[in-house]
Amino acid sequence: MNQSTIDDIRDGVQYNCHIADARHGKDYGLCTYLMKMREYYRWEQGLGFDVVLSMDDVGEWLTERERLWSGLQDRDYQPLQIDGQVYDPFDVTSVNALLLPRGLVYSGGIGSAGRPHFFLGELEQLERCGGQVRVVSGHELARDLAAPAAMTRESFLFVRRESLRRLLWEKLESWRWRRPDNALGRAFASYDFEAGLEPALERMTDAELELVLLHERGEHRAGELLGPGWNEMLLDLRATPAELMARAVRDHLADSLETLPSLVTDGHPPSIHFYVGNLAGMRRELIPALQSAYGHWQEAGDLSRLQALAEAGSRHWQQVGETMLELHRRHASEAAAPIRERLEQWRL
Repeated sequence: MNQSTIDDIRDGVQYNCHIADARHGKDYGLCTYLMKMREYYRWEQGLGFDVVLSMDDVGEWLTERERLWSGLQDRDYQPLQIDGQVYDPFDVTSVNALLLPRGLVYSGGIGSAGRPHFFLGELEQLERCGGQVRVVSGHELARDLAAPAAMTRESFLFVRRESLRRLLWEKLESWRWRRPDNALGRAFASYDFEAGLEPALERMTDAELELVLLHERGEHRAGELLGPGWNEMLLDLRATPAELMARAVRDHLADSLETLPSLVTDGHPPSIHFYVGNLAGMRRELIPALQSAYGHWQEAGDLSRLQALAEAGSRHWQQVGETMLELHRRHASEAAAPIRERLEQWRL
């Protein structure tokens, strides 16, 4: 595939990224939005994490980007044109059948709150396991503002190394504001960031890439257990607290099936610290037992409570998920309220 063709595909994907950002970019709170825009600028300009950004340059770019978005909010997502053929931007199977053999990887799917995500990257790893295709991308050619580090779409499990690296950088930057003595800080302390930012960030990315893969494998298994009705339920719960609960429940089921058992088996302290420190919001609220098990491991060096939590969690979160599905079958589009009312009963 020549460079001109790659550039055309990249431009098509980036156009859809701009539309997604025009519709959803300001869904974040102001501080989060400005931080993400700053790092989006860094990515677009190809600047390293150790480069101090000019606030004037970022401000001018942000103004221009918001002006671009203002003209795209009502546009439809455009099909991709490859080798003279036209493809739906959400048809990842057909598009990747063409791009993977040429060293590129593409994804187009729907994330939380109904937000579409698109990206085009260079293929780094490809593994076929059963009916699933596990893909790791490297350098990204096109992306949207959110740029999730991993996602599952149809039979594909996508892990984005560059987005994971950037996510770790953003978390490090946020932690450095106050440097609290917490699990996330202990994870960062496991890598010598003071001696060299880029090497430490690369080592941490390599280590936590496996954690992301484990979670996505768990997501795949959780999806098989919960069935197709789960995504239908999410559509009816969209933009409600119950959607956050549903996503947290599935995340915990995925982690109980894959991530936590592997963390216990490997016993790699930086990854345990990072896993616990990375839980926030609804995911943290639903599982207070994790902090207790983590504290016990820190004090006694004993992982048995984390192991017990994984075993109990695989049963608990599947039951919770099935209860949510039953409430949705009963209440359909009105299921958000009864699901939310059950929150206290579902904590672990």
